[in-house]
Amino acid sequence: MTNTARPIAASGVERPRSGHLLRVLLGVCLVAIGVGAVVAADALATAPEARIVGGNRPVNAGALDLRDINSHNSPTVVRNPVNGAQLAMANRIDTPFFSCALHLSHNGGSTWFQTPIPIPGGEEPKCYAPEPAFGADGVLYLSYVTLQGQGNVPNAGWIVSSKDGGRTLSQPVRALGRLSFQVRLVADPQVPARIYLASLQAADTATLAFPDAGYPINIVRSDDGGSTWGAPVRVSAPDRERVVAPSLAIGPNGLYLSYLDLGADRLDYHGGHDGLGGDPYDGTWSLVVARSNDGGHRWEESVVDRRIVPSERFIVFIPPYPSIAVDAGGRRVYASFNDSAKGDSDVWVWASKDSGLTGGGRVRVNDTPVADGTSQYRPKLAVSPEGRLDVVYYDRRKDADNVMNEVSFQSSFDGGKSFAPSLRVSDRPFDSTIGFGSERNMPDLGSRLGLVSSRNRALTVWSDTRSGTVASNKQDLVQAVVDVTPPGGLSNTTRTAVKAAAVAVGILGVALVLLSLLGTKKKDLAF
Repeated sequence: MTNTARPIAASGVERPRSGHLLRVLLGVCLVAIGVGAVVAADALATAPEARIVGGNRPVNAGALDLRDINSHNSPTVVRNPVNGAQLAMANRIDTPFFSCALHLSHNGGSTWFQTPIPIPGGEEPKCYAPEPAFGADGVLYLSYVTLQGQGNVPNAGWIVSSKDGGRTLSQPVRALGRLSFQVRLVADPQVPARIYLASLQAADTATLAFPDAGYPINIVRSDDGGSTWGAPVRVSAPDRERVVAPSLAIGPNGLYLSYLDLGADRLDYHGGHDGLGGDPYDGTWSLVVARSNDGGHRWEESVVDRRIVPSERFIVFIPPYPSIAVDAGGRRVYASFNDSAKGDSDVWVWASKDSGLTGGGRVRVNDTPVADGTSQYRPKLAVSPEGRLDVVYYDRRKDADNVMNEVSFQSSFDGGKSFAPSLRVSDRPFDSTIGFGSERNMPDLGSRLGLVSSRNRALTVWSDTRSGTVASNKQDLVQAVVDVTPPGGLSNTTRTAVKAAAVAVGILGVALVLLSLLGTKKKDLAF
């Protein structure tokens, strides 16, 4: 007699019937589809896209009041690394009186409020050239200079701080002495209370000029939030006799400072133009980047480009600044400035992969026809946490007369090798001839624009003259928020919807698999 045993599963569970097996297979397929859809949402090939969110909005309180004729320009914007909703923006005011302003936002730039900047005892009430920075612990620092006399020369450089996002400021501490020009501030992102100040240290001044050559760019450091300061260290090489416009950046691999070496340019440095408009200097400048990897004690310089063709005249006390930025990992260092080598002013970016000590090739950013007779200038760089490089600049491409400004924004997703198409962020053109110096045919919109970049967005700020006239010189700070979609990605809204649907499909698949397994009856082992 033959004894026949029923086949059993090795686990002691009866083999699923065909219906159960089909449900398991269907569930597995749904899970796979859900996972695949999530991956595809991030990888589906599309072109990069940028769009304005919420239109243009004024920052300074008097922007819509024609009776307020203050000329706000040269904004610097920083974000609190501890609380991303907190922003600080500082800017200089050129007319009707030299002054400065500090604007704060605690809701990501949706609204702004202003905090008065304290003037130290014994100083004239002339605050100028402010610069904000957030420390690694979220403390806000603000540097500025006080001006003195009819010549409005810098009398001292000061630092104040705030532990409540700028609502209240500490008493000023003197950080720099007399004739410290073009002061810039940066805070160490890893060491709380460590801050640096860079400045051009003059020995004397003349009317709208430096009388002598050889004034250095120095840097000083504080390790206690500005209460005390170390001795100044010279950054610019002694054989560079006419240097201006220091800009600071800091990353994991060091502290960086870019500046312009004007070479033999006596027209601008020594005021050969007498403060009057006209053709720019007909020689070339050099763009220099210096790096310190020991906290500012020793510096090594590299010439990024020695063939910068000037685009404009300027007053040496308030020059146009190059921009410098470092990605979060410290792998790439970027510098940017405008150059007229191709016949008119274009925005260029230089990228380096070796911590900024070897100049890489330069890339023309603005997507305008070459030598079309219009100017693109005053670039400002920022790098998002995941490495996207953003640049914002003044742009006159729509005006054949090269007078009316707009503001353009572009991004690079490949380390500065190429840039996405430009996006106009200003919603109307504004007159570039309005501002301090307009009566001498040398109007000034300021030394820089403001830009801070996050994962999917960028906040841009510029000096806008739409409410001003040549008589009033009124300039206002205007902002726009840009939503950035990287290449190979859907729009943020579409990507979120696809991912939500994919998760739902995946959950349904998991449920089918579980129900099928739970529905299979367990049997005793048979021998």
